[in-house]
Amino acid sequence: MLSNADLSSFIDTSDAWIRERTGIGERRIASETEVTSDLAARAATAALADANVDAASIDLLVVATFTADQPLPSCASHVQAKLGLAPVGAFDIAAACAGFVYGLAIADQFLRAGGASRILVIGAEILSRVTDWTDRTTAVLYGDGAGAAVLEARPAESGGVEGFAIGSDGRYASSVFIPAGGSSEPIGALDLAPDRTKMRMQGKEIFRHAVDNMTSSTLTALERAGVGIADVDWFVPHQASERIAVAVAQRLGVDMARFIMNVEHRGNTSSASIPIALDEARRDGRIRPGQRVLVTALGAGLAWGAAVFTV
Repeated sequence: MLSNADLSSFIDTSDAWIRERTGIGERRIASETEVTSDLAARAATAALADANVDAASIDLLVVATFTADQPLPSCASHVQAKLGLAPVGAFDIAAACAGFVYGLAIADQFLRAGGASRILVIGAEILSRVTDWTDRTTAVLYGDGAGAAVLEARPAESGGVEGFAIGSDGRYASSVFIPAGGSSEPIGALDLAPDRTKMRMQGKEIFRHAVDNMTSSTLTALERAGVGIADVDWFVPHQASERIAVAVAQRLGVDMARFIMNVEHRGNTSSASIPIALDEARRDGRIRPGQRVLVTALGAGLAWGAAVFTV
């Protein structure tokens, strides 16, 4: 665990400054020996046990991450091996904070088309490896973590994804990005400054786009599901910051008491934030079978989305 007090020991910041701007008090950091697929596999194992299904029954694996163990192969390949899955389809989604929502949308379409009957969707990140710990505007935000969900084909009346909306606008790709490591600036080909492999973000621009697009995608997803805001029991936003969640709630006219938040204790874990929050809320009894939940997020790309489902 890395607290705000810990951060203030090596960055010019304070607990009050961080909490006022983000609502974050602490975050979890992976050990030096852990890689993203380790976190993903642990979360997947817990999800399989919670769903009471065997790993052998999974016929598609989707991993949302932009911090894979290595550039090649996919993180999903490593997770597949660690879980001992059959040689089924396995791939990564690089939609950053919106990755888990994208994963739900993709899984839903596979299930409806008959391309799979039971799908494992994971959001996993080790953001501490791509964080510039000298930049207080971003270093205070991020944590490491993983969460997972099992989706399966069922009759419509038994729940599941009811509607979703995803989108992207590449004109704002430079709003949050990592400069080096791809084909435009390969690692090893240049004498890279260390900060070229770390995240860069334009916070004010991200805030505006997050509020606008998380709100609009939520309304679109609800419309496609044929339900209204009043029909949703719980809203689970990407845990980017408390300010973003509050602004989205105000736009939607929803009391924050219906928003599930854990950003104070987890920080921003990108694609992992929504499944972690869902898991915590299920385990403490807030989310119960039969309830309707809406998830929404915005991430790098810029990519965004929302999905509404019944547990």
